Amino acid sequence: MPAPTNELKRRLLAGERLVGCWVSLADNYAAEVASTAGFDWLLLDGEHAPNGVRSLMGQLQAIGAVPGVIRLPEGDTAKIKQALDIGAQTLLIPMVESAAQAKELVRACRYPPVGVRGVGASLARASRFGEIADYVATADAEICLMVQVENKAGLNALDDILEVDGVDGVFVGPADLAADMGLTPADPEARATVMETITRIAQAGKVAGVFSSDHAYLKEAEAAGARFLGAGADIVMLAQTLRARAVQWR
Repeated sequence: MPAPTNELKRRLLAGERLVGCWVSLADNYAAEVASTAGFDWLLLDGEHAPNGVRSLMGQLQAIGAVPGVIRLPEGDTAKIKQALDIGAQTLLIPMVESAAQAKELVRACRYPPVGVRGVGASLARASRFGEIADYVATADAEICLMVQVENKAGLNALDDILEVDGVDGVFVGPADLAADMGLTPADPEARATVMETITRIAQAGKVAGVFSSDHAYLKEAEAAGARFLGAGADIVMLAQTLRARAVQWR
């Protein structure tokens, strides 16, 4: 029995536009609620939310058949191994600044002799605890690796990063990129840089991604070539709705 097919990867590489939501409340129950909304994917955030390997695993379980993307706090080989072992098949790694770094991330996602992922599949949820007998032989092909380019160093290395085999897509971080430029995300120069970068990624044949809670911004990004679209974050939507209701009744 082979590793499960990564339907998110298959659909992205087939050219589909898929819209998802950031799940940042770090709670199984909240993640399960998000899974009923109808998004194509949900991102479980390990960078800016208080998540660890156990809470990420619980949320993967809670969202069921909805594809879950795990964003790790950094591209640490051990953290990547743990994320894959708990069942993640799609990873988003922040602050990638060079082709060398991207190559190491690819190696971390693959078993030897191609990569360096630790072979402990019989202990892992990813293999259904050894039930998937061919997991080690088939898992590599089902891993989707997305890297974030979100500063000037990453932009300068973008062409080289795009040439790295095993990087399926590049996600542009508008807020961090704008900050590194000394601007805000709403600044026309920052916005134009994001859109130009998305077009470069798409023209290179890679999946281009971006996050924004601004509908018009996302539509412009889609027109520029983005197909992996983060359309909002649960914690922001909850906070906005709570505050609006409180204002209504003051």
